[in-house]
Amino acid sequence: MFGKIVYISDNMAHVEIQEGSKLETDLMNMHVVFEDNDHKVVGEIEDIDAKLIKIRFLGEIINGKFVGGVLKKPTMSASIRVISSDEVPLLMGEDSASSFILGTSPLYNNYPIRVDVNGLCAGHMAIFGNTGSGKSCGVARLLQNIFTKSKILPYRSNFFIFDAYGEYHNAFKNINQINPNYNFKYYTTNKADTDGEKLCIPLWLLDVDDMALLLSATSHSQIPIIERMLKIVSIFSKDDEVATAYKNHLIAKAIMTILYTNQTASSKRNDIFAIIASCSTTSFNLEAPVQGLGYVRKFRDCFVIDTHGDFPESNLMTEYITSFIKEDFEEYEPGAPGYYTLKDLEKALEFTLISEGFLRNESTHDEAITLKVRLHSLVIGDYARFFDYPQYITRDNYIASLVSVGNRKAQIINFNFEDVEDWFTKVINKVYCKMLFNFCKGLKNRASIPFHIYLEEAHRVVQNDSDVFLLGYNIFERIAKEGRKYGILLNLISQRPVELSETVISQISNFMIFKMNHPRDLDYIRKMLPNISAEIVEKQKSLQSGTCVAFGTAFKVPSIIKMEMPNPAPSSGNCDVANTWAIHQ
Repeated sequence: MFGKIVYISDNMAHVEIQEGSKLETDLMNMHVVFEDNDHKVVGEIEDIDAKLIKIRFLGEIINGKFVGGVLKKPTMSASIRVISSDEVPLLMGEDSASSFILGTSPLYNNYPIRVDVNGLCAGHMAIFGNTGSGKSCGVARLLQNIFTKSKILPYRSNFFIFDAYGEYHNAFKNINQINPNYNFKYYTTNKADTDGEKLCIPLWLLDVDDMALLLSATSHSQIPIIERMLKIVSIFSKDDEVATAYKNHLIAKAIMTILYTNQTASSKRNDIFAIIASCSTTSFNLEAPVQGLGYVRKFRDCFVIDTHGDFPESNLMTEYITSFIKEDFEEYEPGAPGYYTLKDLEKALEFTLISEGFLRNESTHDEAITLKVRLHSLVIGDYARFFDYPQYITRDNYIASLVSVGNRKAQIINFNFEDVEDWFTKVINKVYCKMLFNFCKGLKNRASIPFHIYLEEAHRVVQNDSDVFLLGYNIFERIAKEGRKYGILLNLISQRPVELSETVISQISNFMIFKMNHPRDLDYIRKMLPNISAEIVEKQKSLQSGTCVAFGTAFKVPSIIKMEMPNPAPSSGNCDVANTWAIHQ
């Protein structure tokens, strides 16, 4: 079958077809071995014509192990043969204590393809493919195999699936039937979905960057407003004696600032009353008594305007206000915030805008108003329900609540985002990923609690956003670059890789590519992945549904993998149009 080697290029051998031999029709993509005494080089048949067979070099067999890459090419006199059945496991993955079956090889009579758990799960992964190519089924089967065909019991695993359409609930809802120690947890944004818990995030766990994304900030000048708003609300959320005294201090300073502006008395009064409406205490409010010489009046009455447009009681008012200003509070930091609501946050923003003069400043007025309008829209809108958390909880306890079902550990946590718009899905995905990243980064024992994040429809959220301009980073890019060492891993599921962040793609360790045809996506894959060959790109164009080309650190060689249908399957099938149209007699 194989004749002489005609010539050898950098990574390919051109081999004559032996004269008179009957060429087998199923040689394409088969693996062959070049032998020179004890030196063995493994190659893959990429092209066959009437006279020549082109074989690309993949690696060497050294001491009974396959090693990717070829340091020493075969000689022109090397013998060539099809890989033996004893050598196939070297390429398809060997059975070990830390491996599991991912699928089968259609090239080798459905020989099982095994991958090492660390090889596949200790790095970032991407799953690409057209709609209907089997991506969702492939992801479901992969995770089901980890729980059913792995010798490792993944009891302490944490798989977070951010699900655009609620597809994966059906695939994992009965995972405890595999093992009673396995549990599935389901959060949903769909009001009509009664199967899971309603998605809800404690508002006080959002920091300045999170809030900037939630309020769609676009300018650096909006960041100080948000910072001040969060500091104010963290103070307003507390009721202890020191916090109350600090509130009085802030209110007094804000009022004094307004009194010294060149506004009219009526404008000053309106601004001061607005401040008191957004923040007051039992000792400092419009109804509080103000002691004069031989009389007492309410603080409200100090703002009566005389016929000259002045405050007759300005001295009494000033003395009362300055009594609350304490120099000790100039460097005071309120610490972690307590419980507060969106309405509390809106009051804090109102206080911030008036007291800090953002609305009186021409350069910040429009951007301040934009934040005010967006926050108010959130407060009165349907999405407010996602921040209506019932009681105070710390970040660590909140994360612990995500991965628990009662007093049991949940291994798969599924978030269904089918009932919210793309912009909100993106923001919440970023908020959760940042929260998990910061948690992992803060662990005393690095990477001791791995988190695997699966992002369905990743091209909608992992994009080249303006975050880097506004915040100095994009959380997905930060996780892609730093997350591996902290044990937080991204798994991107997408039908449009061309729309994904290039920085994130550049850090992916493993790829499972189902059928793709769009030329822009194919060209993008070629350019972004320098180690991918044109042959791999061509292979996936003709794949059957449920079959992928897999390559990366978990795979000995790029492999065509046929995956079993998941059982149960995700809710990702096509609409049965014919049956729906039909009238049944």
